[in-house]
Amino acid sequence: MKKILVANRGEIALRVMRTAKKMGIRTVAIFSEVDRNAPHVRFADEAVCVGEAPSNKSYLLGDKIIAVAKERNVDGIHPGYGFLSENADFAEAVERNGLTFIGPKSKAIRIMGSKLAAKEAVKSYDIPMVPGIDEAITDPKKAQEIANEIGYPVLIKASAGGGGKGMRIVEKEADLKSGMERAISEATSAFGDGSVFVEKYVTSPRHIEIQVMADTHGNVLHFFERECSIQRRHQKVVEEAPSSVLSAVLRNEMGEAAIKVAKACDYVGAGTVEFLLDADHNFYFLEMNTRLQVEHPVTELISGVDLVELQIKVARGEALSLKQEDLTIKGHAMELRVYAEDPLNDFLPSVGNLETYKLPVGDGIRVDNGFEEGMDIPIYYDPMLSKLITYGETREESIELMLQAIRDYKVKGVQTTLPFGAFVMAHDAFRSGNFDTHFVKNYYTPEKIMEAKSNEAQIAAMMVLRKYLDDQKIIQLPTN
Repeated sequence: MKKILVANRGEIALRVMRTAKKMGIRTVAIFSEVDRNAPHVRFADEAVCVGEAPSNKSYLLGDKIIAVAKERNVDGIHPGYGFLSENADFAEAVERNGLTFIGPKSKAIRIMGSKLAAKEAVKSYDIPMVPGIDEAITDPKKAQEIANEIGYPVLIKASAGGGGKGMRIVEKEADLKSGMERAISEATSAFGDGSVFVEKYVTSPRHIEIQVMADTHGNVLHFFERECSIQRRHQKVVEEAPSSVLSAVLRNEMGEAAIKVAKACDYVGAGTVEFLLDADHNFYFLEMNTRLQVEHPVTELISGVDLVELQIKVARGEALSLKQEDLTIKGHAMELRVYAEDPLNDFLPSVGNLETYKLPVGDGIRVDNGFEEGMDIPIYYDPMLSKLITYGETREESIELMLQAIRDYKVKGVQTTLPFGAFVMAHDAFRSGNFDTHFVKNYYTPEKIMEAKSNEAQIAAMMVLRKYLDDQKIIQLPTN
């Protein structure tokens, strides 16, 4: 594999290209008209414009991207995450055109792309499941029968999607019909498929995921867990590895379950198996993401592997050189997704120009970044600017380093999730490890950040005043 096309943009495109360059592989970037001067375009060996700014006129044009790859004599296509990364038709088309898709086969993408099909695939592997129904429904009466059987609260969830869309928690029977209607409407709008399923809602859940890697020689490894419970609108903002609550025994059990899930769909490449962990530390299979995850850096730091490098090696037919017993956890890593969002206004996207954009640097600090000072934030794509990652020998050290890195990360022109990250890192519940996916609902309000900013401003003003008074004393000292 001498040349790959990265079918993505921003920080993940740069991330993949850096590893490819390290491996001596040339890269081709694609870009939309609005991304013409983006860092990933300049970093690549070659770059091709594939269309207008909207993703459905550029980054989602699978046939055009394949045509570009063939014109440029590319050997493989790396999809990154988002866009076409979990599109089975695209993966199949890549292979059909004689190119290598750096990811799983289309069969695995299709199975795991449907939550119901995924549950059916792993059913015979004795993997714990959340109580519920294993078929898609749209009939509120049928949903009512299921809910009454398994007991409230229940979760109504779109079969064909993720990211919190088409998902509703229903606390009581009176709200079931409206919850069904809203979930079906959202699912239809977002995924073109209104089918939903109903399952028991796990109270006080933690979101734990296991990184897996499988080759074409029958080897499947897990690279331990990531804790992803700090979320807003069912989407992750803060991730860490390892989790602060898993024992060695539980970690091994969840790792083995994740390997079974991968085997259930003949998986190849990097994937993530997601689980819910209840208050009694029982875990339940949730879904499998058939791609590289946004939060993969924390796994890389604690395991000492380059997951993108392994993806490429597996895609070109190499066997994994590692064995499960070779892998150990060393240290602790934190990741904050730095979104151009306003945490004081319900995390709504913040569009503008990066008047100031200075990244933190130092030992134990990694920034997977896709922007530069002076750039505008496009309204067409996910608003993530970068991923801020810290690594220390202990969880406490990683948290303190993250707080310092947040202070040193200078952004003007748009609002970001940096203040929210600081709030999380400083909160007693997070620092103690005693939290779940309801962290934002239970502890966070915009006023808390405003209060913290006010306190910081008061401290800064007092320091300035103290320095002024000290200077005055020096000026007024007698000269005789």
